[in-house]
Amino acid sequence: MQAAWEVFIMSGHYDVIIVGAGLAGLQCARLLAGRGLRVLLVDRRPAPHRYVHTTGIFVRKTLEDFDLPPDCLGPAVRDVILYSPGGRALHLSSPRDEFRVGRLRRLYALWLEEACRAGAAWSGATRFLRSEPSGAGSVVSLQTGGRRWQVRARFIVGADGCRSTVARDLGLDTNREWIVGAEEVYTGVPLAGPPAFHCFLDPRIAPGYLAWVVHDGEETHIGVGGYPSRFQPAEALQVLKKRMAGRFDLARARLVERRGGRIPVGGVLKRIACPRGLLVGDAAGAVSPLTAGGLDPCLRLSDLAADVIAAYLSSGDGSVLEHYHGGLFKARFFSRQWMRRAMATFRHPLWYELACGAFRRTPLRWVAWHIFFGRGSFPSVEPWKEAVRLRTGG
Repeated sequence: MQAAWEVFIMSGHYDVIIVGAGLAGLQCARLLAGRGLRVLLVDRRPAPHRYVHTTGIFVRKTLEDFDLPPDCLGPAVRDVILYSPGGRALHLSSPRDEFRVGRLRRLYALWLEEACRAGAAWSGATRFLRSEPSGAGSVVSLQTGGRRWQVRARFIVGADGCRSTVARDLGLDTNREWIVGAEEVYTGVPLAGPPAFHCFLDPRIAPGYLAWVVHDGEETHIGVGGYPSRFQPAEALQVLKKRMAGRFDLARARLVERRGGRIPVGGVLKRIACPRGLLVGDAAGAVSPLTAGGLDPCLRLSDLAADVIAAYLSSGDGSVLEHYHGGLFKARFFSRQWMRRAMATFRHPLWYELACGAFRRTPLRWVAWHIFFGRGSFPSVEPWKEAVRLRTGG
């Protein structure tokens, strides 16, 4: 990896600079470098696997459509148990493998190695400062340690998270609604029964979202999420651990990691591309407004972004960017945004208790089943990828 870094950094000119080496940035880097484009990938972190912010739950739809390394995935999970504020449980089970928790540290390290092997340059511990239009691209200012430096790039990809600096720099849309989460990851927690995703709906500890325990038989993730103005995540996490003490034995468990961060829940942003760059992942708001699941939208949108970027740079046809617009995906998120509004509005535990009671009844049980096991999430990007190919003759 070091040799690739030296060759390209010295050249100072790239087809694409990708800011942010999370799942979205790494996917774009792998795909674009694999097509022979000169790619520079930068991130504030010295290594992308050093800090992970998400639980990393991959849903069945993602597992079926993307070739993820088996050794970067935990055991399959088929069961979801939903708890009301009063502790009443609704057990949902699927005949298929619905979830697998990604071992994201391992996956990030592997994908960075693959990107660099394909020819991408990597610069860790590097901040994006700003960019300025220059000819058919941009001059990008970066900072590594105390050293400021510049490179030229034909295109910029913002994969730099919920509060994207690249989005503001390019004048693209920015996220305005988010929740915050905090999570602890343990090993050595005894598993009673099959692996399961335990969800706690209680606005007193997770206002506007939920608390969770994901136990896949190897790792146990314990976390809370909610609107930042309504709770203190660290305190809520301790309350959750006390509440679940009778169900999960942490006496001999080993804490291996703490995670936390912001999650956009306003849906895909409308204006996510311009002639100088585009946004992917959390920067583009590519997260389910209801479940806050972002890995499937992240991979699909990054897949489309790679096609759009490659076609745009090879053809110079600005109309290609019309196939990368948040408005294309808004309709799919309508019902989830409506339910997000409901979760944000109804704050008393009684409403959640009534809702959970309704889900336990046969007529509405399918709604809960569909939320957790349905294949709705992010739409297929294949129609837009095909439109790009037809537009450019690729």
